[in-house]
Amino acid sequence: MTPPEVRSGDVLHLSRTASVQFIRPVTVRVIRVLADRHTYHGWVWIDAYELNAAGDAVRRRTLFLMPAGARRLAQPDRPAQASLPQGGRGRRLRPVGTR
Repeated sequence: MTPPEVRSGDVLHLSRTASVQFIRPVTVRVIRVLADRHTYHGWVWIDAYELNAAGDAVRRRTLFLMPAGARRLAQPDRPAQASLPQGGRGRRLRPVGTR
């Protein structure tokens, strides 16, 4: 059986089943898989952002893990972007030096 493939953008929950280094489970978003690093069969190196409970990146990490032990999560919900008020175009700015 082939281990699940890890890809950029994946959100993973990592615990001791992924590696003994995760005594305290963490959630990460994968930046990239470091395919040029030699590993044991079934293990990978990744660059990732550690996420807090709100889904915000709090730290960048390089991790060695077994994808078969990682749990893939759905993408965390992100707040909607602020929009302009109804009926208005927003404030118009003048070029610098004009009145």
